[in-house]
Parts: sequence; C-alpha cells; structure tokens
Amino acid sequence: MKNVTITMDQATLQWLRRLAVERHMSLSSLVGDLLRERMLGDQRYELAMRRYVSLEPRPLGAKGQEYATREALHDRSRLR
Repeated sequence: MKNVTITMDQATLQWLRRLAVERHMSLSSLVGDLLRERMLGDQRYELAMRRYVSLEPRPLGAKGQEYATREALHDRSRLR
C-alpha cells in the first residue's frame, strides 16, 4: 500500500467523513475502496464494450423485409 495526499473541498470531506463513520471505516480505507470500485467498474465497462464491438452485425429483420416507418413506430393514436 502507498500513502498519498489528496486535496478536496470542505463539503466533500464532510460527506466522506460521515460515510466512513456509517461504514465503520477509516477515511483512508473508504477513499481507497471508492476508487477501487470505480476502477473495477471502468474495467468491466471496457470489457463489455470490447465484447459488444467485436460481435458480427445482425440484420434487424428477415431478408427482404422492410423496416417499420418512423410514423408507424411512433403512432400514439391508440393511446388517446
């Protein structure tokens, strides 16, 4: 583990202190956990994006079938 010094505004510091007390954690542990969660979330997003982009394109309908028009898709007359 490495030690770092961070600078933040007073409102953020108060929020972090309150959250640390609620979770029975030190401020340092809480900040480390929050940053780790963010890092893992970013990594999961990147992995999901790479998987999605690597997929072969698929047709939206049967071959030769025309797509629905915008008007047909957004027809709200039945809701009135």
